[in-house]
Amino acid sequence: MEAQTFSPSLPYIFFFLYIEPFSTIVGAYYAHLRQKEYLQLTHASSAYITSSAIPLGTQVVLSQLANLYLLFAFNEAMVLRSTRSLKTWRALLTGLLIADFGHLYSVAPLGTSVFWRFWDWNAMDWGNIGFVYCGALMRCLFLAGVGVRKTAKDKTASL
Repeated sequence: MEAQTFSPSLPYIFFFLYIEPFSTIVGAYYAHLRQKEYLQLTHASSAYITSSAIPLGTQVVLSQLANLYLLFAFNEAMVLRSTRSLKTWRALLTGLLIADFGHLYSVAPLGTSVFWRFWDWNAMDWGNIGFVYCGALMRCLFLAGVGVRKTAKDKTASL
């Protein structure tokens, strides 16, 4: 079976192979190693600021989140680096686009204004909303074929 290959443009290379994986690793670092700060930046009034200890269940959940961030970063950076199969890139980026919408949905309890009042955003909001908007836009552009230069058909079998 022949698979369509392509040559990714520089914005896609920089964003999907370097910028986003690195940023996601930073999120993992904060979720696992700087949990109190992570919670305070997410929603200060419910972050147990007066408590010296974060509840054990919250620690576990944040470490699990950090693990998922690492999986996200690894899959994006390593899988996309390993192939020029357009089918593989589209499949992975479609999954990540669905995750973008899920991530945005997860901050909805903070109120609808959090999605558009960028002048009120803190560093966490810029990561949770602004950066996710950017990632979703990049994925939509790629999936729409903007800047995707198709090359020859690869004669290797694909699943």
